[in-house]
Amino acid sequence: MTSSSSARPSRRPTRGRGAAQGRPKAGAGRQKSAPAPRPQEFTMPEPQVPALPPVAAFEDMDMPEALLKTLAAQGVTEPFPIQAATLPNSLAGRDLLGRGRTGSGKTLAFGLALLARTAGRRAQPTAPLAMVLVPTRELAQQVTDSLSPYATSVNLRIATVVGGMSINRQAGALRRGAEVLVATPGRLKDLIDRGDADLSQVSITVLDEADQMTDMGFMPQVTALLKQVAPEGQTMLFSATLDKNIDKLVKMFLDDPVAFSVDPSAGAVSTMEHHVLYVMDETDKKAVATRIAARDGRVIMFVDTKRGVDRMVKRLLADGVRASGLHGGRSQPQRNRTLDWFKTGEVTALIATNVAARGIHIDDLDLVVNVDPPTDHKDYLHRGGRTARAGESGSVVTLVLPDQKRDMSRLMSDAGITPRTAQVKSSDEELSRLTGAREPSGVPRRAGGPPRPRSPKARTGSGSG
Repeated sequence: MTSSSSARPSRRPTRGRGAAQGRPKAGAGRQKSAPAPRPQEFTMPEPQVPALPPVAAFEDMDMPEALLKTLAAQGVTEPFPIQAATLPNSLAGRDLLGRGRTGSGKTLAFGLALLARTAGRRAQPTAPLAMVLVPTRELAQQVTDSLSPYATSVNLRIATVVGGMSINRQAGALRRGAEVLVATPGRLKDLIDRGDADLSQVSITVLDEADQMTDMGFMPQVTALLKQVAPEGQTMLFSATLDKNIDKLVKMFLDDPVAFSVDPSAGAVSTMEHHVLYVMDETDKKAVATRIAARDGRVIMFVDTKRGVDRMVKRLLADGVRASGLHGGRSQPQRNRTLDWFKTGEVTALIATNVAARGIHIDDLDLVVNVDPPTDHKDYLHRGGRTARAGESGSVVTLVLPDQKRDMSRLMSDAGITPRTAQVKSSDEELSRLTGAREPSGVPRRAGGPPRPRSPKARTGSGSG
């Protein structure tokens, strides 16, 4: 196979949509028209230069042989739809705007192109050649873990730059040289301010989960960082939803992008079931949540606050459920340890705030429960994206109190989802059928460890919340 991946990415004269007139034609294929946007979303742009058509096999793409061998070794035999559609264009150096729900395969969609087009180059100290910006530490680690075997196969080094970890160690990795940088905006800005990072040589930039970056208030930082990269480089933006802030980024930094929307809506896919379960009151909700948490199998359960996470974990541990919490108040080592416990099955119920809704990939996770319903349809889609990943099946269950029914109905409408609904109590067979709910053992546990002996004074089901 002939590959041009070792060549330096092509340069463009200027940024912005207007620069497309002088670009060489990228291909004769025609991009399918994007679905009509939701009221909150903008219309995906039609490229002035037509998109290249999808390619059905990795072997037919212009990638180094080492990447193809690594794909086979990792058991990746054929591209997912978003990969088949985007890779021919990203490998050709086109800017991309991709809308696809999490778990659709977008990490390899941008990662393979980034690595193929960077292969054969060597970074100078502190000056990476390609960059992936993400909103959270968890997503940064997930991207790094996903891309590392492929980067190694083409002799590229990855540096991961996130808050909550040693900044000096991260600065050292950049000083030693890293071709690929995976970073959260805040920590990257800190390293630039210290003189430990220089983005002037970055010729391929990826914004992953761009909608959450804007929702979390990173828009000014992201804009400032993008203004520091090589001005004629390639930019790829991926987002589950497309709101006005994303439109601003597209207009400012993408040059005649090829737009792809793999899913008609970001979460309504055939492999995912959505259930809204109505509960009578808070006491009933706690009982329902406890029985679901005690199921035979893993579950992620979302609550609104850090304090709510800690209270629920304490209650579940007292009832004999192998539970642990994940939220922004935990240190990065604590969060990593909790995720390791959950992946290995030492913890079966992961109680989390929205911090866990991005960048966590758990194989064979078939249930996500919103103990507290989200207030925004985008949060719902990203929470639900922890299950039914990469074509697997899964269910999203939301517990709804009587005074939350109207807001939940509006949220589902905004998300483009028609859920199945049921009124349930903790003892109902229907709850067990839908979720695998069962009575907890009642033998107290400590997170990530074996059961601990019950104190004579301990009461089954006691807890602080």
